[in-house]
Amino acid sequence: MLPPTSLRTSAYLSALTQEIEKKLQRAIASPSQRRDLLQELFADIALEVDDRARDIILSREDQISPSEDGIEGSLCFYDVLADYFVWKPEDGNPILDLIVQLWSQSFASHIFSLLFHKWLFEVQLDNSEVLLRYSSALVQGATNVFWIDIQTNARRFQSLFRYLLEEVALVPERLKKIPLQAQQDLFLLLSRFIFFYNLADKLGSFFKQFPEFPTLFIGGPTDVFVIELADQLQKLKVEPVLLHYLSQIKALQGMELRMTTSTRLKACLYSFTSPGGPMYPTRAVRHAAWDALDFLFPVGQYPRHLISLFFRLLYPWYWPSSCWNFIMSCVKAILYYIFSLICSAWEKLVKAKKS
Repeated sequence: MLPPTSLRTSAYLSALTQEIEKKLQRAIASPSQRRDLLQELFADIALEVDDRARDIILSREDQISPSEDGIEGSLCFYDVLADYFVWKPEDGNPILDLIVQLWSQSFASHIFSLLFHKWLFEVQLDNSEVLLRYSSALVQGATNVFWIDIQTNARRFQSLFRYLLEEVALVPERLKKIPLQAQQDLFLLLSRFIFFYNLADKLGSFFKQFPEFPTLFIGGPTDVFVIELADQLQKLKVEPVLLHYLSQIKALQGMELRMTTSTRLKACLYSFTSPGGPMYPTRAVRHAAWDALDFLFPVGQYPRHLISLFFRLLYPWYWPSSCWNFIMSCVKAILYYIFSLICSAWEKLVKAKKS
């Protein structure tokens, strides 16, 4: 987006800022309603801009191109306000002061990360303690909102993720504005969600910008990335999201990993291939995990399947469902084969008639 050039746009954004400030003041004044007020404010700024507000914000004078109008055609209020507080930081300062008073409250870091993720990398902060506090709040808040996307299988906060990845992590000048600890935390955060937001094509550039990690992480950027990814997979409970991760994880093919990291990833994927505890994966997840495991680690895939089959035989209560799925797979394969033969014969007959 471009800076607001019309008085109407500026007045509208200024009014939004005042409403946010009033709600934060009410939260400070009402301890019993504080959490509900902050949650309501978070929901408000995360809403998609409606048509009426869009016409005001994206006035013709601004000449916004479609590519700039949010992510994948959507534009949320936090997108607009984050830009506004960069253009007019003096309007954001009262809100920032109120958020600081509410640091320990739920949704305070969420709101800070949405409204001030761009401001943090555009202003000059000389106080290292304040900078570390803001950076930590940004990472914490971003983690929370990305998990909201995970739980709802949505991409409402994709613009925030893209900014942190493409405009911060991949831009050394901006990245160096925050302390090393915050840089490390940011890269660990991005590692956990980069597949969810369909940005696996950025992995090459992402690894080149990885900050130095303590000796606890023995290995290169790829090892750190895979360790975080494996931990993330273990936490996912939403089936469509887990299936999406398992399809995206094939981008790891060919990466050089330590033996311990490789074994960790294998164990993680293998845990999704068997029914029952502790993961209780669905049949779709089990098949997707097998596909990912065989794709990334083709050596030893047949012994793995034989061992898995042997252990399945130890649990008779799984036999009926396994036999039924096997029969249905065979029937589908036979029907597909017959259908292919019919289509092939029909094409030959049509060509014969034409000739």
